[in-house]
Amino acid sequence: MGDLNVVNDINHAGNWLILNQELLLSYIINCTSVIIILVIGLFLAKIISKGVNKLLITRHIDNTVAGFLSALVKYITITLTLIASLGKIGVQTTSVIAILGAAGMAVGLALQGSLSNFAAGVLLVTLRPLRTGEYVEVGKIGGTVLNVHIFYTMLRTLDGKIAVIPNGKIISGNIINYSREPARRNEFIISVSYNSDIDLVIKILKNVLKKDNRVLKEKGIIVGLSELGPSSLKFIIRCWSKNEDLNIVYWDLMAKFKKTLDKNKIIIPYPKLDIKIIKQKKKNKKIFI
Repeated sequence: MGDLNVVNDINHAGNWLILNQELLLSYIINCTSVIIILVIGLFLAKIISKGVNKLLITRHIDNTVAGFLSALVKYITITLTLIASLGKIGVQTTSVIAILGAAGMAVGLALQGSLSNFAAGVLLVTLRPLRTGEYVEVGKIGGTVLNVHIFYTMLRTLDGKIAVIPNGKIISGNIINYSREPARRNEFIISVSYNSDIDLVIKILKNVLKKDNRVLKEKGIIVGLSELGPSSLKFIIRCWSKNEDLNIVYWDLMAKFKKTLDKNKIIIPYPKLDIKIIKQKKKNKKIFI
């Protein structure tokens, strides 16, 4: 009896397959089409993203803008691929778009910070206060810009750390760009003793600057007495050099200032503390009994 039921079930299944073979065939074709669309769409998203990035770079577009736009194109292509896949299996794309719109509003309210970072990323790419390869200071973090992503920016600090900063914090704060200008100014404070000849000191310091070819003389040199300190005369020195030479010029000139002042017998004072000890004579005390 049980075998008879099994045979009947098989017969019913066979009859159902025969009657609905067109429907099954259409489902198989649709599912296969969806898989093919997804594979091709994801592949195209990757290829198009790389193509856009390469095209923008060959057109001498900044790497920051190229990376941002290529990532945006990639995500748009993936979204269109998913919508096309859903439409292939019979889902109404208009309904999907409406649902995505409603979901987008809900997600937008929940992820206001992320959306503000996205908007800030668009502003950073549009206004370009910083670019890939430039050294900038954002808040209390300074480093070389590696790339500007949709939601965050990556910096490499001088000690080799990677800093990931949300775009919203960057756009809402101060951005100091140290790489944008070709020349920058160094400033020195040199202290000498009160016994020094002021005119001679100024002449010596100026001669050190004039002999260094890395100092941009056309932008002007300033050497002057800036302060009468508690124990020394303080001279201020300002000069310009190329941006990439700034630190090396500073270190070299400091060493030259010290050697030249020593050679001319000009003393660079250091803080001293004089202690005077006063001895008091002991008074003879008379004791009365």
